[in-house]
Amino acid sequence: MNQNGFHRFLRQRSVLPGFGLTLGMTVAYLGVMVLLPFAALIGFLTTGTEGWSALREPRVWAAIRLSLGGALIAASIDAVLGLLTAWVLVRYRFPGRRLLDALVDLPFALPTAVSGIALTTLFAPNGWLGGLLHHFGVQVAFTQLGILVALVFIGVPFVVRAVQPAIEDLDPECEEAAISLGAGRWTTFRRVIFPALWPSVLTGFAMAFARAVGEYGSVIFIAGNMPNRTEIAPLLIVIKLEQYDYHSAAVIATVMLLASLGVLLAVGVLQNWSQPWQKAATA
Repeated sequence: MNQNGFHRFLRQRSVLPGFGLTLGMTVAYLGVMVLLPFAALIGFLTTGTEGWSALREPRVWAAIRLSLGGALIAASIDAVLGLLTAWVLVRYRFPGRRLLDALVDLPFALPTAVSGIALTTLFAPNGWLGGLLHHFGVQVAFTQLGILVALVFIGVPFVVRAVQPAIEDLDPECEEAAISLGAGRWTTFRRVIFPALWPSVLTGFAMAFARAVGEYGSVIFIAGNMPNRTEIAPLLIVIKLEQYDYHSAAVIATVMLLASLGVLLAVGVLQNWSQPWQKAATA
């Protein structure tokens, strides 16, 4: 059987339903769960123009900058910490490794409010770590640093779980060959290891960023929620809704949505751009 015949046989004997049915289910899911809410949001914005005045409020832009900037910084930290954590979990065997691997998913399992209360209790001025840091003049809770800590906490698992399979598929013989040819540790990591892991790191970064942008429960407790200082955009949207200012809430949500889509699109373009470079570096 030639190659074309083999592929035709696989299509005919596919375990899952045919292409038409699966494509229809995919489009229906994306339309109902993703596109329809966005279309409803855009349609609501067109019913009035009074909400656009919210963009002239310094409080609104302060909240948007804090949410987007904090998410970018937190996702960048998550990329480094997640890569190191995934490397340790895959490449080393030590007592308690399975327990540590299970604890990585703890932010997934915990309700966000529980995470926020726990972090606030830990980093408050009278908390275990907060009291220790207070002696050095460092305050975490009720500051922008506390927001960053919360966003890093909920984002690390995304990077770890995205990078782990890539490290497992990485052949140690490539590293051994590089070392045998005289490459140092940094050169081996830069020229052999990192190019193979780069797409997975970017994927984890994008997922951590997307989670951090809309994070609410784990942030509001540790943030302090002071306008123009520690007030995040999701909280401001809730405040606008409680004030029955639905148009302003929709405008803020739209700005956050467009900014998030722009960052995710840039990450996708960077991934596609890095693929030829990755193949050339690992060749």
